[in-house]
Amino acid sequence: MMRDLSRRLVLGGALALAGATTAKAAGRLAWEFRFPSIEEDVLDFASFRGRVLLVANTASFCGYTYQYEALESLHASLEPRGLTVIGIPSQDFYQESGSNAAVKAFCEATFGVRFPMTGITRVRGAAADPFYLWVKQETNGWQPSWNFNKVLIGRDGRIAGTFRSGDEPNGPRLTQAIEAALRQAPSGV
Repeated sequence: MMRDLSRRLVLGGALALAGATTAKAAGRLAWEFRFPSIEEDVLDFASFRGRVLLVANTASFCGYTYQYEALESLHASLEPRGLTVIGIPSQDFYQESGSNAAVKAFCEATFGVRFPMTGITRVRGAAADPFYLWVKQETNGWQPSWNFNKVLIGRDGRIAGTFRSGDEPNGPRLTQAIEAALRQAPSGV
């Protein structure tokens, strides 16, 4: 009986600790995350506070790589209204160049990409960047299943939607969600 009580106390303490960790993470906002930038500097999401972010995990050698063009078009046309597209190159699906410099050169030369990009980053699994671990926790398990999956962050720093590769940047599902996010007034920024 004493051994069973000890086991329950240990299990209860572990569950309480897990609950506290979940509660703490649930209160986080996108503005708390930072990435190494593609230029080897820092890309701090806090600098985008009050803007709508469309965060896409990208790759240079994927069947969806053509989406860079539409992502750049979205960024250029909606940036004055408060949208920032952020590209996050990832080698998680084995379709990215081996260096940040190669990714940057390819994106600029091939698609004229001018939106901010991070350095090559893990986006899924236990070794994923903390931003993607937060997204997974906040969305009950969503994580990129392939390249060019997208996370929409509202002006409030919370996740406004997640989208798969087949959700084209200029398609109705994504553009409607972006428009709805842009209509929201920044609160407490």
